[in-house]
Amino acid sequence: MSTTASDSARNRRNRGVAVLCVGVFAGMVGLSYAAVPLYQLFCQVTGYGGTTQRAEQYSDTILDREITVRFDANTNGALPWEFKPKQRQVTLKIGETVEIAYMARNLSSKSTTGTATFNVAPGLAGAYFNKVECFCFTEQELQPGQSYEMPVQFFVDPEIVNVPELKDLKVITLSYTFYPLPQESVEAPRPEEVKNQKTEG
Repeated sequence: MSTTASDSARNRRNRGVAVLCVGVFAGMVGLSYAAVPLYQLFCQVTGYGGTTQRAEQYSDTILDREITVRFDANTNGALPWEFKPKQRQVTLKIGETVEIAYMARNLSSKSTTGTATFNVAPGLAGAYFNKVECFCFTEQELQPGQSYEMPVQFFVDPEIVNVPELKDLKVITLSYTFYPLPQESVEAPRPEEVKNQKTEG
């Protein structure tokens, strides 16, 4: 084989490898963009990572067995809000729907909007923790200095008693963290106006 033919074959192989690399890279980028919504969908369906479920109706079955739900509140440092549960915990019957509330107050001199992420602990219980109504389903806007009571309606699915790993579960912790909307830039409150924004039940 001549040198020219050899070089031509080598160039074709190099181009093939380059095209393959570009294709793999493009595929990885595409998957990275799809990963977040797919992961969120997976968590919603399975309760993985303590992700709670959204229920369209109340439970038809209420057991005699009781369980305690504790409430935790956190605020991202970029959102100038005070955020806390109105009560630290509630004891309810499994399958019973109850309503509790969190309080939020805008500490800044500007209108601010937040969105809440949520999970429960232990994580395995997320698949059995159902929220009928929740402030976390929508964005929340507060005017300067405004306080707002945000209700949550939920029940614990009676099927939880059939899960061997959860058969002795007595306490579930429901946790929220509020974040500012990405496009917002708000005036942070003065340090003396803000205390630790984390309240654990």
